[in-house]
Amino acid sequence: MENYEQGKLHEECGIFGIYAKDGMNVASACYYGLYALQHRGQESCGIAVNDDGLIACHKDVGLINDVFTAEEIARLSAGQMAIGHTRYGTMGGSGRTNAQPLVVNHVKGCMALAHNGALTNAAELREELELQGSIFHMTSDTEVISYIITKERLTSGSIEEAVSRAMDRLKGAYSLVIMSPTKLIAVRDPHGFRPLCIGTLGENTVFTSETCALDSVGAHFVRDVEPGEIVIVDKNGMRSDRSHVGIAPKTTCIFEYLYFARPDSVIDGSSVHNARLRAGALLALEHPVQADVVIGVPDSGIDAAIGYARQSGIPYGIGLIKNKYIGRTFIQPTQSDRENKVRIKLNPVAEVVRGKRVVMVDDSIVRGTTSARIVRLLREAGAKEVHLRSSAPEFLNPCYFGTDIDSRENLIACNHTVEEIAQIIGVDSLGFLSREGVTKIPENSSGFCAACFTGDYPCEPPKNPGKSKFERKISEGKES
Repeated sequence: MENYEQGKLHEECGIFGIYAKDGMNVASACYYGLYALQHRGQESCGIAVNDDGLIACHKDVGLINDVFTAEEIARLSAGQMAIGHTRYGTMGGSGRTNAQPLVVNHVKGCMALAHNGALTNAAELREELELQGSIFHMTSDTEVISYIITKERLTSGSIEEAVSRAMDRLKGAYSLVIMSPTKLIAVRDPHGFRPLCIGTLGENTVFTSETCALDSVGAHFVRDVEPGEIVIVDKNGMRSDRSHVGIAPKTTCIFEYLYFARPDSVIDGSSVHNARLRAGALLALEHPVQADVVIGVPDSGIDAAIGYARQSGIPYGIGLIKNKYIGRTFIQPTQSDRENKVRIKLNPVAEVVRGKRVVMVDDSIVRGTTSARIVRLLREAGAKEVHLRSSAPEFLNPCYFGTDIDSRENLIACNHTVEEIAQIIGVDSLGFLSREGVTKIPENSSGFCAACFTGDYPCEPPKNPGKSKFERKISEGKES
């Protein structure tokens, strides 16, 4: 995404699926569901619709409203099931080739699949499949998953049995929605790294990454898919395969609560909004400071800033305005234009910060460049002091489970002390939420992955991780 958030973490995808019994327009429902999940990926999107065993699919690079016209949705309107996907790629390139859903035709029928997460053994599985004659068209690990499931389907009695067998071979993070000629299936890896939930819309069943997408189509939340669970919906109703439930400790990505998910979502029983409020409150307790106003960096820093203000007693103010109308393809033809990206995307409210001691709360500090430019804007607007507070601890380790940092090379906290970072960014003081504090922010406090902070990986990392998209952008000299 070519904006001031380039240096932020990005999570791979959002997924949506619907099984309809009442003849509703499943493509339209999928479209609105993906709209609610647009924050999870802006590179490409797609919808696949099953009409009596025939799967039609449309996908392309771009945002939801760019890829899907009214005519395209009308063309996909006939069907009993649909799955959709919005992508931010951490594995593979960002072109149309890697857009999802992925549709596969094989001797036992057809299948469409949408995936959120990242496998840690994708390279080994792909090499094994290629040596057996498989030909790959994509560079993402989603195609590896589809090959494994298809291969198992050839000797299985059902698609859900094939999925269960495939899970014995897949390692890492994967939340999936899968569509066969007669069934819609939701799958969550045994660790539950990425969110996935179940909703109902009348007699219809919906699977999606976040509850905000249920709200967008008028569906009612039923429950989360459990880590390791396979949920199947067909003409006979909904059933569950729990053969992989409980085989691994639950380790939901803590960054879903800090940054990835929308604040109006509830993940594994915990409100994202409330989690961010608590993060801000804990920050105020751990890193108090004398100041006149607390501001948040839009959008995901705002809730934490409100929490900091409430806990500290320092007034909250809207100190930064985000321009929501800058498209993802905003052009920067010169270096000076690149330098102005933050100013174009964010603008300080001078009346709020002028002559004030400002606490600026952000969700994280990855490389530090973006933070430095925002601080410079606040100084230029007349802020007397700027105290930066991060609702995430220092990033010290790569993530291999669906975010786009797989190297320590460009993580600022790996190369500098807190005092040095404060000097580089240009703030009067700097405070990170503690590792102990970050896992306390969700209401449901059981089982989180915080390996990017602690280095304690819940499963074995990849043996030969390649450079991520994040690292390639940095090496190309793009904004971070």
